[in-house]
Amino acid sequence: MSKFDERLAVYETALDKMDKNADKDLLRKVAKGLGPSIYNSDANKVACSDKAELQRVVDNLCIKKLGMTDKEKAMDAVQTVCKKYVDRAKHRTVFYYLVVKELGMESHYG
Repeated sequence: MSKFDERLAVYETALDKMDKNADKDLLRKVAKGLGPSIYNSDANKVACSDKAELQRVVDNLCIKKLGMTDKEKAMDAVQTVCKKYVDRAKHRTVFYYLVVKELGMESHYG
């Protein structure tokens, strides 16, 4: 099993706790889009208590990757995911997946 597949298995397990019918193909695409950061234990996590971190999610995922222009709507989606994803250690891949689903922007990973 490759390192990527090992990481993906961890993300699938975390996501299954919240959604047994999760789109595993979308999760894989989100993980690939994050590149080598998924292997770094610090960069691999999202801290909902850190306002600067949440702004980075809005800027890097919502604005740059998804092409959104409404920063307020993007931040609302990020805040909603923070409330849904209650695990202490929030995997960035799962977090981004949930934000994409919250915004209904799955087609950007097509």
